[in-house]
Amino acid sequence: MDHIESTRDGTGDTEELFRILVQGVTDYAIFMLSPAGVVTSWNIGAERIKGYRQSEIVGEHFSRFYTDEDKVAGVPAQMLAAAAKTGRAEREGWRLRKDGSRFWAHVVIDAIRDTEGGLIGFAKITRDITERKEAAAALEKANTALFQAQKMEAIGRLTGGVAHDFNNLLAVLSNGLQVLAIQSPTPVHKKMIEGMRRAIERGATLTQQLLSFARQQPLQAEVHDLNGLIREFGPMLSRAGNRSTHVELALQPGETFALVDAARFEATLLNLVVNAVDAMPSGGTVTIVTDTVDANAQMTPALPQGRYVRISVSDTGTGMSGDVLAQAFEPFFTTKQPGKGTGLGLSQVYGFITQSGGNVHLSSEVGKGTTVDLYLPVAQPAASENVPPGPRVETVLLVEDEPDVLGVASELLTSIGYDVVPASSASEAVEILRERRDIDVVVSDISMSHGMNGIELASLVRSDYPQLRVVLTSGYSPPWLRDAKNRLSDVLFVPKPYRLADLAKALRA
Repeated sequence: MDHIESTRDGTGDTEELFRILVQGVTDYAIFMLSPAGVVTSWNIGAERIKGYRQSEIVGEHFSRFYTDEDKVAGVPAQMLAAAAKTGRAEREGWRLRKDGSRFWAHVVIDAIRDTEGGLIGFAKITRDITERKEAAAALEKANTALFQAQKMEAIGRLTGGVAHDFNNLLAVLSNGLQVLAIQSPTPVHKKMIEGMRRAIERGATLTQQLLSFARQQPLQAEVHDLNGLIREFGPMLSRAGNRSTHVELALQPGETFALVDAARFEATLLNLVVNAVDAMPSGGTVTIVTDTVDANAQMTPALPQGRYVRISVSDTGTGMSGDVLAQAFEPFFTTKQPGKGTGLGLSQVYGFITQSGGNVHLSSEVGKGTTVDLYLPVAQPAASENVPPGPRVETVLLVEDEPDVLGVASELLTSIGYDVVPASSASEAVEILRERRDIDVVVSDISMSHGMNGIELASLVRSDYPQLRVVLTSGYSPPWLRDAKNRLSDVLFVPKPYRLADLAKALRA
């Protein structure tokens, strides 16, 4: 009995200790509400998180912490009704501080009832989890960017592998046609061979364009008339539109020469036209304009002194806001719906143009369309080169693991006066080099299905047989090839399928 009375006597002390504990909590806003939602108590944590002193908020309705959108939707009343019905309501959302700033809150409301079950009020606990939400959003954004990067790398690897095999097939056809062309065919046969040659070159160009999209192709920069490239690629650009959009060319008269990789330049134009078409859901016009300009201090973007070819791609679409415009060149930034774009298009355009010595300027206004200006330094047209007849007789060690390519390439080299020693692998080539002293040049494919690859073979030749010339061929360029080229600066590289003139030029070098 004494024990029971002692406990009862200590009830007041316990309640006071609990009140002191609640008042001392600073990381949580803990306060009481009347059944109607009026604030009846307020702890120091609530003052720190929400900004109101106790004297300012007690007696006020708790809905003042909610945003206007939530008030219109009736969220405060819904929370109280849910807590009254089930005993507890829990939710996350934006809440307002006294100064009007927002924070992301985790809210729990518990119903408080008397001994007879009557509702006497609510206990409300609010926690500011803005930092956690921002960290989660940043992690999600990073994971999305990582996924996109991994996806693009996987696509690049797949495209590179397919391109390698496809170029081997094209090489068989291309080399075979060149051998046939040397055999004095009839006029009809010449016409057929020429048509097949153009088809093979187009197939090779398409492969290079695929590799450009996958960023697996190093720049093969040559001086080109950009007007000519745009006109030839015009039909492909037109097909990027639809019934309600069309592409117009307004090219400056005359020739506009610049040092560019033709396939990457075409891919850049296609990328910009596709973006322009996407920005005109109700239809419109994409206009491609070329002219030449002199760089000066007032130009945007700032360019080194000199003369530039300017290629402008304009649309009549929805345009961009200032915020979007500021981020447009950032990798993985996109305003398209999920799954509709990678966010890499404009960043690739920017990377290619700047790598080519130029710059890009983007201008846009909401509702008035967008213009992308590409600036490339003017270059002098290159003098045409012809393969001189009758290169001197030398012995070529030809290394190729595809039997068809090896056979046709051997015939091609023989037809222009070289003695050919074939090898179906790099290891076989090493054995031949150990046994023979009459080899003048090694021509090897880079990618081998088994054992040593072409880069490793070239390094061995440079180390053990420095007097030999080395020519490497490949249908695609894996990411590590650039470093290899820097290490093997005196090794020549010829892309597949190679033309007779390119191969002969490399062998004479």
